[in-house]
Amino acid sequence: MFQNMGSVLTRCALTDVAVQWLGWAAAAALRTEKFYDLAGSGTFLLLAHLSRQWGGTGYVRQNVQTGLVAAWALRLGAFLFGRILKEGQDRRFNNVRDNPRIFFVYWTMQALWVFVTLLPTLILNSERRDKPLGTRDYVGWGIWGVGFATEAIADQQKWNFKQDTNNIGKFIQSGLWAYSRHPNYLGEILQWTGLFISASSVMKGPQYLSVVSPLFVWFLLRHVSGIPILEKQALQKWGSDPAFQNYIKNTPLLWPDLRFW
Repeated sequence: MFQNMGSVLTRCALTDVAVQWLGWAAAAALRTEKFYDLAGSGTFLLLAHLSRQWGGTGYVRQNVQTGLVAAWALRLGAFLFGRILKEGQDRRFNNVRDNPRIFFVYWTMQALWVFVTLLPTLILNSERRDKPLGTRDYVGWGIWGVGFATEAIADQQKWNFKQDTNNIGKFIQSGLWAYSRHPNYLGEILQWTGLFISASSVMKGPQYLSVVSPLFVWFLLRHVSGIPILEKQALQKWGSDPAFQNYIKNTPLLWPDLRFW
């Protein structure tokens, strides 16, 4: 069991790194970040399908899990690519795109993000043994569904808000954004948590360490590249606005306060 898993994980890791480094080479030469997120989501899609071909037997649990990863990758990848084409640039790369060495670090970190986040699915897809679908499968897929809807709706609500010229210079506080200051990130965390739960249905021993996947996503968004950057930018832009101060005071950072629902 573990020998087959090790082979699949190794091949996926090498493919992951190869894709990101080739992406870096092209992006550095062109001095653009326009296909950075597209390459990341595309690698999720690629590895999910390759891991099933290389290791698994194509039973229902593997097919559903792979399909859910594909749905996430296609939606988010298309959304982010469309957004950067519309806006022309990603502010995360303002001091990066002209520095190949730092750009290389970003692309390499993306390889790490892809592999760690996808780890429970890669482990599941490397399994040749099957088990009947059970509670953990349905609970996990249900949590993924809630997360997928939350992220998709939040992204679309913010996009629509920003496209309205009446909202220039304003911050969004309607829709899902009235219950969480970062509902899209909440949806992201829920999706990968759900996929770990469903994949854990067939896990044994050290395979459970792949719980690092949702924990890594949460830590990355909560403490590194997501919320801290956006909160800092928001405070710089609207920190003196009483309406924004009230929004921060009454709206949870990430997890909605269910007592008021």
